[in-house]
Amino acid sequence: MIRGWYTAASGMRAQQWRLDAVANNLANVDTDGYKRDVAAFKAFPELLLRRQDDDGVYHIPFGSADAAPIIGKMGMGVELNELYTCFEQGALKETTSDFDLAMDGKGFFAVATPYGERYTRNGSFVLGKEGYLETKEGYPVLGENGPIRVRANNFQIDKDGSIWINAAYPNEPEVMVGRETNLWEDTVLLDTLKIVEFELDRYLEKQGSSLYRESETSGPAMVMLEGERPRVFQGFLEAANVDPVVEMVQMIEVNRAYEANQKMIQTEDSALGTLINQVAKFS
Repeated sequence: MIRGWYTAASGMRAQQWRLDAVANNLANVDTDGYKRDVAAFKAFPELLLRRQDDDGVYHIPFGSADAAPIIGKMGMGVELNELYTCFEQGALKETTSDFDLAMDGKGFFAVATPYGERYTRNGSFVLGKEGYLETKEGYPVLGENGPIRVRANNFQIDKDGSIWINAAYPNEPEVMVGRETNLWEDTVLLDTLKIVEFELDRYLEKQGSSLYRESETSGPAMVMLEGERPRVFQGFLEAANVDPVVEMVQMIEVNRAYEANQKMIQTEDSALGTLINQVAKFS
């Protein structure tokens, strides 16, 4: 009976991990570029049950055999195997900002931080005080030649990630030469967005602020080559790949499973109490 307590307790602990993942997904349902977490579990090694009354070894003409045959298996509970990130594509939503970028396909934007290069799917960028394209936390977005310096209303990013500036108005950012005009007659290639991929991106480590860092399992960042890069959309953002309805259903499932394990502990406790009281009565 004591073993039943620990088995049920392991189930409650597993559901707690699952609830934490679901709650985090729901909390970030409106976070641009967020990728949902998924909790995966595995069972403890099972025990083989043998018949106790036939314990021993008997001899046969060609050797010996166990006289206590296996009569079944008994599970020992469950434990968290891994908490991984699902990088399914999120929906694209149009904005009114030229600094918003979204990718349709596999890949990550590269960002320079004080702790080293980090990676993100959140393309909600801004123009920094020094004219660099930055995240909202102030980290410069990287091109293949380093940080990207642009002027408002004087740059375009095509679907290959190439950054073009209008050479006709290099020092006049107030001149409206955006995508809706036809004034882009003399363009110059400034740089190309540094877009990277990983051998096993599901093992990237979340760092907060929509940033990821590589791990030993994920492998190092590899710059994506032309023809393999995702399509880049300027003036769009990628929404979180979280379905609130699915997450709410999973939360209900977690609560029901947690209650079932809780009732199992209560039942085991009641049965143990009855056994102890009955043994004490007749001893």
